[in-house]
Amino acid sequence: MFSVFTRLADWATAGLGLSAQSRLGSSVHFFVEDFTKIFVLIYVLIFVISLFRSQLSAEKVRDYLSGKNRWYGYFLAVFLGIVTPFCSCSSIPLFIGFITAGIPFGITLAFLISSPLVSEVATFMLISMKGAGWTVAGIYVLCGSVIAVLGGWLADRLHLERFCTYQPALQSARSCCSCQTHTTRLQRWQELLQYAHFFAWDTLKSIWMYVLLGLLAGAAIHGYVPVEFLSKYLGASNPWAVPLASVIGAPMYANHVTVIPIIQALLLKGVPVGTALVILMSITAISLPEMIMLKKCFPPK
Repeated sequence: MFSVFTRLADWATAGLGLSAQSRLGSSVHFFVEDFTKIFVLIYVLIFVISLFRSQLSAEKVRDYLSGKNRWYGYFLAVFLGIVTPFCSCSSIPLFIGFITAGIPFGITLAFLISSPLVSEVATFMLISMKGAGWTVAGIYVLCGSVIAVLGGWLADRLHLERFCTYQPALQSARSCCSCQTHTTRLQRWQELLQYAHFFAWDTLKSIWMYVLLGLLAGAAIHGYVPVEFLSKYLGASNPWAVPLASVIGAPMYANHVTVIPIIQALLLKGVPVGTALVILMSITAISLPEMIMLKKCFPPK
């Protein structure tokens, strides 16, 4: 399915008179293939996911979770977290909405953890990525989901909701549906498709520069960084590779689509899967802006 992007990169590299075996040719091939593939995947996936999210509200989630088993709620929250936007900060308003709508705190926290930690776009990119595939994508989703579920369970066991400055509202506001009574099903679908297109296109316009920078960094690593250098510091022979990877990733702040090209380049250079996934998760899940926003929800304690 993704071979068309490889052929396009082959054509572009040959058209420039470059050998795919040279450093420059390898970098150009990597850049063209990932540039076309990532932008197409981002648009298509955000288009589909936005159709789903347009039907989502905190009140609907609360009503659906009412009376359900708490573990069922954790896993549903993880699923909802996976299909939310890339940026960790964008999950905070929905997190607050879930709290005020009366959704249990542990379930809400499981959502907040999984939202930046696991991305549906990153999952599909890992599946299509050379050096990764279904196994790596499965490990990525499984690890992120387990961390989120464990975080939600611990929050409930430790009763951390007592520290939250936001509390469930006594009565949730109900949205007015009278404006939809004269809307036909066809018109409703046309509005949804138009919304999905504009949302996907606006998202692309807002992140294309960051994706481009990530692709350039990945292409440079792929073509010019020696394997020996990465093996020395991030290879399996270094027992401190995983802690080092987390320390490297934590201070950075980027979304999944920016980091994925760099992760692919590292995998192709022989960096172990676990170390590469630690870099991916630490960069995308930990951010100073998110912690500043969360400070309004929780006191320093």
